[in-house]
Amino acid sequence: MARYLKIFEYPVHLPSSCRLSVPAFQSIWYRKLDSMPSTRPLTAMSKKCCVEYDWIEGVERLEEYQPGGYHPIMVGDVLDGRYRIVDKLGFGGYSTVWLARDASLNQYVTLKVSIADSIQHETKVLKALSVWSSSSSPVHPGRGLVPVFLDEFEVQGPNGRHICYTMAPAQCNLREVSFSRLFPLKVARALSYRLVQAVAYTHSQGYVHGDIHLNNILVKPPSTFDELSIAQFYEMFGEPETVPITRHDGGPLPPNVPAKAVVPLFLGKYAENFSSSDAHPLLTDFGEAFSPTLDIRLGKDCHTPIAFRAPEAKFESQIPLAYPSDIWSLATAIWEIIGMKAIFSTEFMGEDEILAQHVDVLGPMPSEWWQRWEGRARFFNDDGSPKESYKKNLWPPLEESFEIGVQKWRRRVGDEIEEEEKAAFLDLMRRMLSFRPKERPTVEEVLMSDWMVRWALPDCQRS
Repeated sequence: MARYLKIFEYPVHLPSSCRLSVPAFQSIWYRKLDSMPSTRPLTAMSKKCCVEYDWIEGVERLEEYQPGGYHPIMVGDVLDGRYRIVDKLGFGGYSTVWLARDASLNQYVTLKVSIADSIQHETKVLKALSVWSSSSSPVHPGRGLVPVFLDEFEVQGPNGRHICYTMAPAQCNLREVSFSRLFPLKVARALSYRLVQAVAYTHSQGYVHGDIHLNNILVKPPSTFDELSIAQFYEMFGEPETVPITRHDGGPLPPNVPAKAVVPLFLGKYAENFSSSDAHPLLTDFGEAFSPTLDIRLGKDCHTPIAFRAPEAKFESQIPLAYPSDIWSLATAIWEIIGMKAIFSTEFMGEDEILAQHVDVLGPMPSEWWQRWEGRARFFNDDGSPKESYKKNLWPPLEESFEIGVQKWRRRVGDEIEEEEKAAFLDLMRRMLSFRPKERPTVEEVLMSDWMVRWALPDCQRS
């Protein structure tokens, strides 16, 4: 079942009429073609390619199959003598990601294959997170909500030496399944609580995630997933979708390029069809994670997409980021899980436009930031009032944003949030979205907040 969409710059928002047309099963498999481009800097290999290939929609940049780049992989290949490639799950600036069958353990795994000779920062973080470091206390409840590092090995290929590592597979990310759709409120609460638990575990191990948004929050697959043989998998979900790779000049393919590109496979389930049993997220992609006590990550080096990026990354660009930057991003993720529309625009907006929305929704920013913000003259007068040219683009303040982006849509499906819960939720959002990092709650304080304890936790316990 192939579905095609043009690849846009992240993030993608299309009108509902342009959504993928799929059968009305609750759970469907289809080819994911709108993969989010990496928010990280392009690798050096992107600049030295001399062979051009005919463009194939929805796959990685084929010119990066060159020395120092991607390792050529085909469905059916066996890596390290045990991992048989079943299908592609995705790709990024530093790796391709595959669904593989582990012949030794007779289970499916997610297999990441890095570009050649890359430093695998993420593996270091995942290894640390896979070991509970406190022997004197029970296992943290968020430990099972981050990927478990399983194995690591190297492959040598025509493009160099590649680090590979495996994790348990996951099925879908929350952005794709919730675009223009709502999770049932009880599911949204449970997802939100467990997401905070995942961040709490990450912080307890001494790491800032650094890239929290719905694209990096996946859902665990059914427990019966490993019971399928590869043949049964293909019988049930179809063969991998491949497209022959051709050179733009018509010449023969060099040996460091695969003969066919594989369109990534995605297991999706519409948000409204989620049940409480589906409310088990997995916080993934630790490629931007860092330890504030060991690493210095300056604000200017923050690669979180701007719609979810804490404002200190802009205004305190020479000061190291820390745990509060995750709290800001976590708030924007919870808002999207609970509602229909993001609290700040995820359309094609620049940094100054997003900062203007911060002021619109949350009120005045700290005066020292305001004075240093060179772009504010496009939107505001010196006294903070909006310019006439900007008034038509003003974003509503927090309570009105809640009505427009959350409550209006929930009211339509008979799943409205009652006033007492609304007040507790907005109080939590205001605190998590405090401009000054020191004024934001810690992740443990988020878990102890009124909304989490009285509404999110009970639904989490029932799921």
